[in-house]
Amino acid sequence: MPNITLHGDCDPRFAALAKAFVENFASRDERGAAVCVYQDGVKLVDLWGGWADEAQTRPWREGTVVCMMSVGKGMAALCVWMLVERGLIDIDAPVADYWPEFAGGGKGDISVRTLITGKAGLLYADAAPDGAGYDWAAMTRAYELQVPEWVPGTKHGYHSASAGYLLGELVRRVDGRPIDRFLREEVAVPLGADYGYGTGWLEQDRVADIIPNPDSHTFIQTRDHSTKLGRAWRMRPASPDHYNDKRLRAALMPSTNGHGNARAVAHIYAALACGGTLDGVTLLSPDTIDRLREESWFGPCEMTDRIFRYAQGFFLNEPLMSPMGTNPRAFGHPGAGGALGFADPEARLAFSYSPTVMCAGGGIGERCAKLVEATYAGMAA
Repeated sequence: MPNITLHGDCDPRFAALAKAFVENFASRDERGAAVCVYQDGVKLVDLWGGWADEAQTRPWREGTVVCMMSVGKGMAALCVWMLVERGLIDIDAPVADYWPEFAGGGKGDISVRTLITGKAGLLYADAAPDGAGYDWAAMTRAYELQVPEWVPGTKHGYHSASAGYLLGELVRRVDGRPIDRFLREEVAVPLGADYGYGTGWLEQDRVADIIPNPDSHTFIQTRDHSTKLGRAWRMRPASPDHYNDKRLRAALMPSTNGHGNARAVAHIYAALACGGTLDGVTLLSPDTIDRLREESWFGPCEMTDRIFRYAQGFFLNEPLMSPMGTNPRAFGHPGAGGALGFADPEARLAFSYSPTVMCAGGGIGERCAKLVEATYAGMAA
């Protein structure tokens, strides 16, 4: 067993979760991570431990943050739904009503709902130069030109690389603020949550390094441009250490460079688990929360060929790829490597996990799955 010191607090009801967290370090190759659980708007578990770098020279501290990758897509969807809530976006109106150039490539009839549910067929940005991912204007222009991979609405696929740019530009066109600023000013800062796109909003010595796993499906396929994921992610600038590249940390890439920790993400989802309001901050109404977690598809994904259960910009609870406890209506978003944040409104519970070392395979991995399982075991005890 590694010499690991556990930090933080844990309500006695969740002793099994604390035990599973320690076991992750002992037998599941955990290096540095945090896990957090809120219920009824109260933080009941807030644990962290291990290291913030592969060389084990920097301890994971209370304020450490890490790249949580695609967890940021859920945050982008939240921003869109906040504008829907405010009457500034009609979820069934064409995207081109708000972003006229989006109509290029025969996309004039694609609705916001079709886009946010992954049914638009906009998996790729073929007109973008290789490595253009840090150039927002170049990427959004490429998506304006892109022809859908299928007749929009007839198929479904995880918009792995594109969702952040597409939803982010929609937010910018409607609100006027870039999505990173919108998220910080409307969500993170009001709630006091350490989360944002990139790392320009925090001290750099607080940022933990990602430790890639050569057995991660995402890690493998995004680097092979002959794969579908590789075609989608070829816009990512070449780097021997992409996830920790200073350019990534400085850029706006909402599909992949959301940085935070379990405490921050659980805090945001806690608001959604409690009817949309927490600590005097209202993000959404209960009715809108019910709308965004309506199932839009459940089956093979055109991008990954995996079985996904998808809502309206969020994943729904599904035991293989996105396990979120016992409630089939729980919703949230995983990140490549095993990060996760979700809300269970019926249990008024929110959960998040933020690791440094990526998991193997294509789901959230054994470490995260064990933590979710232990969380619900504690609730049932």
